[in-house]
Amino acid sequence: MDNIKVSVIVPVYNLSQYISSTLDSIINQDFNSYELIVIDDGSTDDSLDIINEKLSKSLIEYKVIHQENSGVSSARNCGIKEARGDYLVFVDGDDYITGNHLSELYNGESDFSLIQLIKKDGEKLSTPHHFSKRQISWDDLIKMELNMDIPLSFCQIMYKTSIIKENNILFNTDAIYGEDIEFALKALAYGRDVAISNEATYYYIQRGDSAIRTSDFRRFDIVKIFEDLAEFYKELGKNDLADLIITSRIPKAIFGNMNYFFYNNYDFDEVISKMEELDLFTKLSKFEGDKKFKYKIKLFLLNPKLYYNSWKKLKNSID
Repeated sequence: MDNIKVSVIVPVYNLSQYISSTLDSIINQDFNSYELIVIDDGSTDDSLDIINEKLSKSLIEYKVIHQENSGVSSARNCGIKEARGDYLVFVDGDDYITGNHLSELYNGESDFSLIQLIKKDGEKLSTPHHFSKRQISWDDLIKMELNMDIPLSFCQIMYKTSIIKENNILFNTDAIYGEDIEFALKALAYGRDVAISNEATYYYIQRGDSAIRTSDFRRFDIVKIFEDLAEFYKELGKNDLADLIITSRIPKAIFGNMNYFFYNNYDFDEVISKMEELDLFTKLSKFEGDKKFKYKIKLFLLNPKLYYNSWKKLKNSID
């Protein structure tokens, strides 16, 4: 097929329960001129057999690549290298998209475009965000994410391939948490405006056995990801974005992940010990923002145990 407009990249590792539905959702798009690149990252189940059988019966342009198990970032990077489309779209192998996902994203003009995402946890569905504008600057979108004013996932975005390849933007293969949003926030900095659709066309399936949920304190790796991103923005002369990371995004990430550990009954002393090891108390204290959240941080820093006991009491009363 000539003139491929979009390359859809799907990493797969032991997803035999889900990959068939994912592929069906990609095959059945109301959009022409796209290719599907599936990277099997050393699956030990029958994922690869399902992929080959499913795609061999389809009419779309596709390529299946098998590699030794190297992680999801390596698989996505492999897909980027192989992509021939003008734009890139990422779909995880256990998620699915609606039939108009590509047509909602593609306009052939914007550097980036964005649709809305729904998180699906069993029968529970999240409420997608609604933008008041049809187009915003990349700078404004990044600031909204760094302030955590909006939920933003890398898979909501369609990326111009030339921007990604010419600037050598790749997924961080050393990280298992935060590498996806790092990719998006780096890529956006090289573009112009972002086209917005309020259509919710991506369904992110939350699974209890995912890599993120089984990675213990690796969730705190997000702090290093954002510190590196702050240095990246400084090199681009975007000191305002770098400052926003230090004074907003990092403290919020620390506090959010800390509460995640408490909510999931991690040992208090182990959580505090890890936070001390990573100097997260100092980084929490740098928060500048809304007074209510700053007050919560101040209470925690004054007496972590008291905060924890009060939080636990409140949680139990709600449960």
